[in-house]
Amino acid sequence: MASLGTPLSQFQSLSCTKSCIRLPSPALPLQFRRRSSPALRGMPMKAVVVVSATTAAETSNKKRYPGESKGFVEEMRFVAMKLHTRDQAKEGEKPVTEPEEKPVAKWEPTVDGYLRFLVDSKLVYDTLEKIIDEAPYPSYAEFRNTGLERSASLAKDLEWFKEQGYTIPEPSSPGRSYAEYLIELSQKDPQAFICHFYNIYFAHTAGGRMIGRKVAEMLLNKKELEFYKWDGDLSQLLQNVRDKLNKVAEEWTREEKNHCLEETEKSFKFSGEILRLILS
Repeated sequence: MASLGTPLSQFQSLSCTKSCIRLPSPALPLQFRRRSSPALRGMPMKAVVVVSATTAAETSNKKRYPGESKGFVEEMRFVAMKLHTRDQAKEGEKPVTEPEEKPVAKWEPTVDGYLRFLVDSKLVYDTLEKIIDEAPYPSYAEFRNTGLERSASLAKDLEWFKEQGYTIPEPSSPGRSYAEYLIELSQKDPQAFICHFYNIYFAHTAGGRMIGRKVAEMLLNKKELEFYKWDGDLSQLLQNVRDKLNKVAEEWTREEKNHCLEETEKSFKFSGEILRLILS
């Protein structure tokens, strides 16, 4: 039966045969109505399909880098993990070729070697903190007073060793070479410098702490040095720096990001040479 709200003019006579009855087409909701963009009106359907297919292809062909969706720090972490040995990290792919790459449990450290390691490490951290403070590139200023700084802590540790009767050596070649390289790099290549900044500070909070604990058990009657202590919540300090690094990298081109990642291997080389001093 016809709805009372429908004008009779829209219907054929009820005496008409079934085939001639025309029911009103219900109006589609707005979200289901077909719309035509002004730019597409008059354009052949094939052209529309080609444009859509080309856009989709360009999107699908864009190279995605491991960790990219989580921010640039995750990209740096991914590259760094690959340069660890399997014993050092589950993602590690590097074969063991150097003494310091063996499991720490198999190390035979000496106090004199550990002192050389601490002295050279202090020179590197002194250099990093001075560069950040002077900020030859404005972006470096983002990393002032992060809470990760180690220079003052190392000074306290070296003073403690001195009080125990040990002679504090001068910085050796590995530390001097790395410090000189960082100074040069910071003046002309900010992306590469940031790579070293990230790897030095973040590696120390991870594998560096484990090494410090093991060496302290072997040599220092389990004494925990200031080098391995931080004021405040370390995980939050690290997250704050991650956020700053991601923010700085947002201004970089893809080529600049790749250049930063390519510097990772050199960072590991310099740090490994200093770490090796523990075994000397």
